[in-house]
Amino acid sequence: MKEKPIVIERGTGYPLVGMLHPASGKQELGVLVMVAGGPQYRIGGHRQLVLWARKISAQGFPVFRFDFSGMGDSYGEYLDFENTEDDIRAALDQFFADTPSLKQVVLWGECNASSASLVYAHKDPRIKGIVMLNPWVRTEQGQAKAVVKHYYLDRLTQRSFWAKVFSLKFDVFGSIRSAAKMISIARGQRQGGQDATVRNAGASVDSRPLPDRMLDGLSQFNGKIMLVMSGRDLISKEFDDLLQAAPAWRKYLAACSLVRHDLKYADHTFSCKEWRDQIAEWGIDWLFSLMPSQDAVKNSV
Repeated sequence: MKEKPIVIERGTGYPLVGMLHPASGKQELGVLVMVAGGPQYRIGGHRQLVLWARKISAQGFPVFRFDFSGMGDSYGEYLDFENTEDDIRAALDQFFADTPSLKQVVLWGECNASSASLVYAHKDPRIKGIVMLNPWVRTEQGQAKAVVKHYYLDRLTQRSFWAKVFSLKFDVFGSIRSAAKMISIARGQRQGGQDATVRNAGASVDSRPLPDRMLDGLSQFNGKIMLVMSGRDLISKEFDDLLQAAPAWRKYLAACSLVRHDLKYADHTFSCKEWRDQIAEWGIDWLFSLMPSQDAVKNSV
């Protein structure tokens, strides 16, 4: 079916711009709102959101992509991911208005869009589930721990590192200073700058670390979660480190019937066709598993 550009007019705030991917039939469940992660617009990295939306809508699940305020074609001032609740709600309202058969949706987001989705989802009963791709849980200390654990130690096993050392092109003292700084932060010996986010001066601020705010949202969410993690991505490793250190995260993810998939060699943005197609296949299978009955017949991907 033909894709439809939409302007989301709001009584307060600037208009947002989105794209509806209609689907045949009258699906009531398992529908997606694709949320772009980071300061990017609705096509996603490597056009991934466009490609996923077309594959998924072809299977009978309408999809809506949109630009946050101040990004892409949307008007207004750019809001960081922690201040996007009004935008997500407005996009959902518009999606339901343009797709009368809808009853529930799935939020689909990568990186900090996963974070925003997790904080928001429990506040909106229309949300059935969340697809989280390499979720962002960064704090200054968490990042430092991940760098020490996954970068510095791995670097010692790489041939390119030792080739640099023996060719005398390696900055020994500079590297030692950098490593010492990271180790100090990882041990919690440096305060401040816990969250790698920039908030608008006029926005309300929750001073808790980002992982705590996300866990609070997770603990109140009654839907389902699908998690996809890249093997070659520091952000995904930070999330795994958090899961290992915090039993509450594991408990509440299990309560959401977590389905997890790992792409061992994938980078953060799933930059090749093989990885993107695999995620689409996993996502479509998961969506069908959320259907209230088994009457729906899945087409071939």
